[in-house]
Amino acid sequence: MADQKPAADQSYDASNIQVLEGLDPVRKRPGMYIGSTDGRGLHHLIWEVVDNSIDEALAGYCENIIIKMHEDNSISVIDDGRGIPVEKHPQTGISTVETVLTVLHAGGKFGGGGYKVSGGLHGVGVSVVNALSTRTEVTVYRDGGKYFVAFEKGEPKEPLGKIGDSDITGTMVQFWPDGGIFETTEYNFDQVKRRCREQAYLTQGITLTLIDDRSGKEDTAQFYFESGISSFVQHKNDEKEKIGPIVYVNGEKDDVTVEIAMQYTQEFRENITCFTNNIINPDGGTHLTGFQMSLTRVLNKYARENGLLKDKDPNFTNEDVREGLTCVISAKVPEPQFEGQTKGKLGNSVVRGIVDKIFSEKFSEFLAENPSEARAIVNKSALALRARLAARSARETVIRKSHLEGLTLPGKLADCSSKDPNNSELFIVEGDSAGGTAKQGRNRETQAILPLRGKILNTESCRLERMLANNEVKSLVIAMGTAIGDAFDDSRLRYKKIVIMTDADVDGAHIRTLLLTLFYRHFRPLVEKGYIYVANPPLYKLSKGKKVWYAMTDEEKDEIMNREDVKAENMQRYKGLGEMNADQLWETTMDPENRMLMRIQLKDAERADHIFKVLMGDEVLPRRKFIQTHASNVKDLDF
Repeated sequence: MADQKPAADQSYDASNIQVLEGLDPVRKRPGMYIGSTDGRGLHHLIWEVVDNSIDEALAGYCENIIIKMHEDNSISVIDDGRGIPVEKHPQTGISTVETVLTVLHAGGKFGGGGYKVSGGLHGVGVSVVNALSTRTEVTVYRDGGKYFVAFEKGEPKEPLGKIGDSDITGTMVQFWPDGGIFETTEYNFDQVKRRCREQAYLTQGITLTLIDDRSGKEDTAQFYFESGISSFVQHKNDEKEKIGPIVYVNGEKDDVTVEIAMQYTQEFRENITCFTNNIINPDGGTHLTGFQMSLTRVLNKYARENGLLKDKDPNFTNEDVREGLTCVISAKVPEPQFEGQTKGKLGNSVVRGIVDKIFSEKFSEFLAENPSEARAIVNKSALALRARLAARSARETVIRKSHLEGLTLPGKLADCSSKDPNNSELFIVEGDSAGGTAKQGRNRETQAILPLRGKILNTESCRLERMLANNEVKSLVIAMGTAIGDAFDDSRLRYKKIVIMTDADVDGAHIRTLLLTLFYRHFRPLVEKGYIYVANPPLYKLSKGKKVWYAMTDEEKDEIMNREDVKAENMQRYKGLGEMNADQLWETTMDPENRMLMRIQLKDAERADHIFKVLMGDEVLPRRKFIQTHASNVKDLDF
């Protein structure tokens, strides 16, 4: 970003704000506009407002953004941009700021005069926030004046008026999310902080400040990164063994600006994050496709020309060259085409060719000028190629095995009679004893049981061929029916509920974590679609005469004992599932009418990646630090 703000753009006035349609549907169907009404949707409100300030920064008119979390769970966003226009809008007949806040698809992103590039493409952001808040207050500093307007549930409450003079420019939006719409109205400071850091990486030269003014909190975080997305890659690779330096590529063509920062590591997985106009695209899009095509082609060409790939060797695939790669791709596109309001995937076809051309030229230059680093990168891809071929052989063995075994399926699986995945459940049970109890107590029509022998392999840091040599992992892959690796196909999943059912002790927790690692790293679509669950068996059985109660927690046990006057000698503490009778296990843990299943949800992929890496990775020091930091929060730990 330039050192100084550009001269005020005289064309940015009421005529730049174009009205497309009204606001009425938002409160009736909020999920259509913000994705959900849970915590994710709640936090999305912040970014709909912040995105407007980011747009001002991308245009060169904003250098500071302050997000404040107030004690009453309201949020205020303050920037030093140009300020929303306040004059009467020619189409609506009301002030422009009121138009922006009350009319869906009203914004400065349509006509081309307001912003060259913008993340808030649809113009629904701040109006949706207004509609889904009990109260919204907007203060505009512009044209030498200070203006104020307020709304309640999207409707004007206090009309726009000048409340003073001002020698600064900018906008402050404060909103109180509607508790009647959202499941929670409490914001998570760490979650907002991570997103603030991300935006600061992507908008070079901007300062983002987050202040938590809630009672007892008083946390502050400030982010400014001179090196932009190169700093982002450095942050992502903090705890990884690196291969070569960070490669930074940028360029512009046909008004599309491309920035790419990348660095290889000794990891087995890639970590590629894509953005368009500072909006994250979790499903990638044409900028990702262009990058992947270029990366694969350039590395194959370099490896062939320098004798690092022999005539008999196959070419690297895109999968090979992505292994261990950390990359941030940021595209600035004048008129981006996204899939849906949440902007999950970029669709502009022209961007693919632009990214391909810009990256090919610059990355080829880097390889030619840095032969030792280039050789290390090619060797990493060559190792991935050999591992892929070995994994394919192992995977095909597993697939052939599953076909040959037919209806018997693997290991000790007791399958259900239903062939409808929507009605079928797979319980992964710790040990033969618990497995036998579960087989006796289950509903044979809909519930399958797969006992595991001991602790399965830690799949965080091992290649596919080693995983498939492990009998427990191999049995699970065959049982699910999806295959694994590049042959994975979740349409062949045999059970739409996969339930991890382990003992309520340290070993059980470890096995559960190992299984979650396997699912997250190698069957992630199953996690994302909500097919993975954790069973919640009771910790205690309490009895008095013929009456029986089950308690899931120590607190619930104490409450039952006090309420029912149960003596301690009538209480049984379950150390393992095998201690329960089949009817008890069915009644408390497997019966859909009574059981409590916890669905595994992925809310923050970057945070999840970090936690799995810390807890299950090869590095001891980060894990020790994590344990020391959080040990005081663990209560009633059984050894």
